[in-house]
Amino acid sequence: MKKLLPAALSLLSGILLYAAWPVSSLTFLLFIALVPLLQVADNTDRKLSFFFYSYITMFTWNILTTWWIWNASDVGAAGAIILNSLIMTLPWWGYHVFKNKYGKRTGFLSLIVFWMMFEYIHLNWQLSWPWLTLGNGFALHPDWIQWYEFTGTSGGSLWVLLVNVLLYNLFVKVRSKKYKARSIAIVAAVIIVPFIISFLVNPQTVNSTFTAIGKPATNVIIVQPNVDPYDEKFDVSTISAQLQTLISLSEKELDTSTRLVVWPETALPDGVWQDEFATSAIYQPVFAFINRHPAVTLVTGIETFKSYGTVKQTNSARLNDRDNTYYDVFNASVAIKANTPLQFYNKSKLVPGVETLPDFLLWMAPVFEKFGGTASGYGKSKESAIFSEPGNPYVCAPIICYESIYGEYVGSYVNKGANLLTIMTNDGWWGNTPGYKQHLEYARLRAIETRKWVVRSANTGISAVINNSGEIIAIQPWDKAAFIKAVVPVVNGETFYTTYGDILSKIASAFGLLLIAWNIVLTLWKKFSKQTAK
Repeated sequence: MKKLLPAALSLLSGILLYAAWPVSSLTFLLFIALVPLLQVADNTDRKLSFFFYSYITMFTWNILTTWWIWNASDVGAAGAIILNSLIMTLPWWGYHVFKNKYGKRTGFLSLIVFWMMFEYIHLNWQLSWPWLTLGNGFALHPDWIQWYEFTGTSGGSLWVLLVNVLLYNLFVKVRSKKYKARSIAIVAAVIIVPFIISFLVNPQTVNSTFTAIGKPATNVIIVQPNVDPYDEKFDVSTISAQLQTLISLSEKELDTSTRLVVWPETALPDGVWQDEFATSAIYQPVFAFINRHPAVTLVTGIETFKSYGTVKQTNSARLNDRDNTYYDVFNASVAIKANTPLQFYNKSKLVPGVETLPDFLLWMAPVFEKFGGTASGYGKSKESAIFSEPGNPYVCAPIICYESIYGEYVGSYVNKGANLLTIMTNDGWWGNTPGYKQHLEYARLRAIETRKWVVRSANTGISAVINNSGEIIAIQPWDKAAFIKAVVPVVNGETFYTTYGDILSKIASAFGLLLIAWNIVLTLWKKFSKQTAK
């Protein structure tokens, strides 16, 4: 039984992380979820053995929390879960090495900085998959984390790590009867103080720079057409009917105070050349709709192409065999307003393996294509962009689907002047699973970080309006054709987080690199000293 105990404790940590994750209401379990694995680390001397045990934890957490990726791609899901679990094990392996070489205090410090460094790298490299960033785990309780306007989700990750480490350390001291009242007070303070700060900075409970003042005079309409992405959405024969559904839902309660209508990702699914979109026959009903309502801006997802002629201008450009020219395919968004030039934004944060293939995996292109992925990938914009139209108070951040889980990137829209986050998504690929629910909850984090209201149009649901404290104000459920009409205030200004970015992760990464360099120098010095002594 003793031999099985480390594996059982590792499994328990993974189950606790899953049990605490949105959309579970057992969020408080995040504060103890890592304690069993910390105990395993203290009772396992061999590095390879601990690597195996920590992999059990990470694999359990990944598969129980993100199994729904299977609905979109079985091979992709298996690869993502196995690889992500492996990468997430690396900070724990580093912790085990440093703890055994330099003691518990250095070990605990290394765990915190290595994990936060891992999360930051996982946000920014080509295989990015930050779905399980620890700070995302508080999405169901925005009233706990109003201070994300200063720290972003890395503050939540730090909170989880600190509490787990302090609780485990207290557990060890209690068991050996060496604890002091001060130890209990420190743990209590680390748990309680963030709740107090959260209350003090919440725009809904105190007057702040980001409190909406006065009654807004304009409203927004969010449309949820509920088109099956597998059987209907990209079927050319049904696109006209889909457009009529979108337009009909948009006009049901549109009035003279409506300034913005938002449709979901690829609501316009029939790919067109961007410079020919305005004259495309199939989309003339859309322009007729806009001309009937000249005060309204439509922000919608669209599939588009762009030609580069005979020069391959991007790595993602494809060759058109018919005329030997190069072109890109974009998962894009467009702002349409009567008598105003069109504005396009091409999705920048692409889903690895599905919408883009990292450069170092290009050799696996045939495998990805065989199982529904892409080798050439979508083209993308180099940076975020905003949609600003004359006579419209809303300066929109056109956030497309997966982009909404990137806090620092979403903040870049605000830096450019966005005063409203418009999220366009199609979560129907995952079916009726926790995936689309988690995706909705993460949007609440972006509202807090930026202190901007969020309007979210999801093809099959869940569409919602979220205020700048992360509270869901209006919602339409899954698998229903519907719309939301909401009075949405404009809240200007930038938060500390949008201005300065993810400071905590950058500091932790710097400390992590210093620890690694320190370890390398000491190791080399010891080897040199031994050789010199001989």
